[in-house]
Amino acid sequence: MSELACLDGVIGSAEDAVIPATDEGFLRGDGVFEVIRIYDGRPFALTEHLDRIERSAANLRLGWFVPRAVLEEEVPRLLAERGGEEFDGVLRIVLTRGGHRLLLTEPLPPTPERVRLGFVTFAPTRVLDGVKSLSYASNMLATRLARERGFDEALLVTPHGRVLEAPTSTIFWVGDDGVLCTPPLDDHILASITRDKLKDLLGAEERALTTDELLRAREAFLASTVREAQSVAVIEQREFEETGEVTRKAEAAFRAHVESVLS
Repeated sequence: MSELACLDGVIGSAEDAVIPATDEGFLRGDGVFEVIRIYDGRPFALTEHLDRIERSAANLRLGWFVPRAVLEEEVPRLLAERGGEEFDGVLRIVLTRGGHRLLLTEPLPPTPERVRLGFVTFAPTRVLDGVKSLSYASNMLATRLARERGFDEALLVTPHGRVLEAPTSTIFWVGDDGVLCTPPLDDHILASITRDKLKDLLGAEERALTTDELLRAREAFLASTVREAQSVAVIEQREFEETGEVTRKAEAAFRAHVESVLS
């Protein structure tokens, strides 16, 4: 079945959905978005995603009210049209500066079982703290730069060697002391919904992280809406021979949590 869009309340083919070229969401990346995992037709953590898109819109001063009640009506309607329980994939919500509201169904993107990460120097734009904006060019470029060097994905690192996150996911690692950690939000990383749930499920600590510390880690994994918990195989020259025990525990705990919430 082809993917669908709900544009300002009208459902149709995703390929036929059109936003005016004059919309600054297109011209300047001025807008906000969310990506929500759909399991058998049911959105996971929908409330948290809608909370975050409201915060993003407010922080970006979009200038128009985020129609939460409208979104709460449109999401199940679009998913029902897409096949209901037959659909396992992703739902993207986009709100643009021009006042347009777009919901898109998407297939799950292909990802390797274990990911290879390369460092890419990156300085966060602090004015966008707390905003999941459409201005993602730097994140996408970072991924392309890492792939040019033979890696699957980038790991964003400040000019001073502080590890932040991947372009679309959070990093977790197990240090020399055996403690599971993830970088703090004060390092200007995204307040990831999956990150928060894994922190609660596994009791992970927030710690600042340097490249040297990460290269000495016992194991590491990425976490995101789409990846859930994904084992890291390589970080630069450091190879992790197999998926670690804590990573396997994270994978199982998160999937069990999803099943318990959606059952």
